[in-house]
Amino acid sequence: MSTVKLIKRHELIVLLEHWGIAISGIALLMSGIFQLPSAARYKITAIPGFWWSGEFFFTLKLHYIASVVFVGLVLFHLVYHLLLQERAMIPQSGDVSESVKVLKTFITNQPEPPFGKYLPEQRLAYVAIAIPVLLLVVSGLIKTWKNIYAPDLDRTLLLWATWMHNVGFILFFMAFLGHVAALLIKPNRPMLRGMLTGRVTREYAEHRHPRWVSEIEKNET
Repeated sequence: MSTVKLIKRHELIVLLEHWGIAISGIALLMSGIFQLPSAARYKITAIPGFWWSGEFFFTLKLHYIASVVFVGLVLFHLVYHLLLQERAMIPQSGDVSESVKVLKTFITNQPEPPFGKYLPEQRLAYVAIAIPVLLLVVSGLIKTWKNIYAPDLDRTLLLWATWMHNVGFILFFMAFLGHVAALLIKPNRPMLRGMLTGRVTREYAEHRHPRWVSEIEKNET
C-alpha cells in the first residue's frame, strides 16, 4: 500500500475543462492544417488512420464540431472562475522578474523563492495562451458567420479576420509546444500528476508551493 501523502490541487471540473480545451484545441489545429492541400502532398493520408486528413469537407466538419466544444469550454472557464472569484492565474506585479529567478535556479541549483499555488511563469503562460485563444475565437466566429450566413461579408473585415486567425493559429501552436515543453523540465514534472489526477504529492507541494500549503492548513484550522 502506497504511503505517499497527496494533496488536492485541482477539482474534477477543472481537469475536465483543461483536457476538453486541450483535446478540442488539438483537433482544431489538425483539422485547420488539413484544410490546406497538404495532407496528400506530404503523404499524411497514407499513414494508417489518417485517410480523413485529405478529405476537405470531413476536416471542415471536424473543425466546426471542435470549435463548438472549444468555444463552449472557454466561455465556461471564464464564467465559472469569475463567479467563484478565482484570480490565482491572473499575472501579478513582479511575475516577470520572479520567472527569471526561477529559470536561473534551473541552471544554478539554488533554492527557489517560496510560491503559492501557481508559479509566476504559469500565470504568464496563462496570458500567453489566452491571447491567441481570444484571436482565434473572435476571428473564427467572423469567418463562420461569413461561411454560413453572410457570403457577401465586407472583404476588408474578412481579410482582417483571416489574418487574425492565421496569427492566432501560429501563437496558439507555439504556446501549446511551450506548455508541453515546460512539463519536460524536471522540477515541473510532478505537476503532470496534478493535471492527470487532480492531486500532487505533499512533499512536492511543501517543497515548491509552501505558501499554498500554508493557506490550506490555515483554512483547515
